Amino acid sequence: MSGKLLFILNPRAGKGKIKNKLMEIIDIFVKDGWTVTVHTTQTVKDAYETVNKNGSKYDRIVVSGGDGTLNEVIRGLMTLGESKRPAIGYIPAGTVNDFASNLRISKNMKKAAENIVSGTEFKCDIGEFNNKNFVYIAAFGAFTNVSYETPQQNKNILGQSAYLLEGIKQLSSLKSYKLKVKYDGNEIEDEFILGMVANSNRIAGMKSRALKAQLNDGLFEVMLIKQPKTVFESNDIISKLAIGDLSGNSFYVFRTEKIEFISEESIPWTLDGEFGGSVSGAEISVKKEAVTLIF
Repeated sequence: MSGKLLFILNPRAGKGKIKNKLMEIIDIFVKDGWTVTVHTTQTVKDAYETVNKNGSKYDRIVVSGGDGTLNEVIRGLMTLGESKRPAIGYIPAGTVNDFASNLRISKNMKKAAENIVSGTEFKCDIGEFNNKNFVYIAAFGAFTNVSYETPQQNKNILGQSAYLLEGIKQLSSLKSYKLKVKYDGNEIEDEFILGMVANSNRIAGMKSRALKAQLNDGLFEVMLIKQPKTVFESNDIISKLAIGDLSGNSFYVFRTEKIEFISEESIPWTLDGEFGGSVSGAEISVKKEAVTLIF
């Protein structure tokens, strides 16, 4: 293969391990005939702005970082016309890497790079949240702010345990939200402590047997957890989440291509592990097979 390749990497993600593999990875691309431009992200939104301004000039884009970096690249890509969007390769280098795990993308950086030059194309769905694009999850409520409130230094030192420690701090301050939820002609009105609209079977590194997401079927997996009324209900919810069991009266689990959340108060949302804004109304829909991945 030959052409122009833009390699965007987050040097701070996942203990900065990309630095030790950088030359090997670039060598893999060059030997395959690519002319490689390397861009290291400097600030928040750097990856987004780089792809937004220059993405259409390249034949392929490779991103290395965590889910947040991937989110920025995909959002930048979605600002380009469909015919101008180059295929994307992903070398996971974050702390959890839910999206990569869901697609079984190799966690070995060199192997992931080799797969990008020799792999097959996969058309992937993208979510839209009030005109903002996301890759695999939009969520509100319990622990959903843990990813972006956990200091990067803690993530680098402790890995996935950093998220658990930050989550434990929040156990005493869980808040419920009164919401009206509309989807496929149905309507639910209740108090919820957690809501997730996902294109993934893995959340925060944990896999659920109840979620059956396929990343190119035009459907979201939706999980809503009702506010527990007793200590027994609280313990039951925690126990079931720990083993990925979403059965019982405390859970709503269903699939849909479009969903709307309505509340009387502004609710903070997380998009792909990053803060997505606080809103009282959220319309979430699928853009089927909107981007092309190679792995």
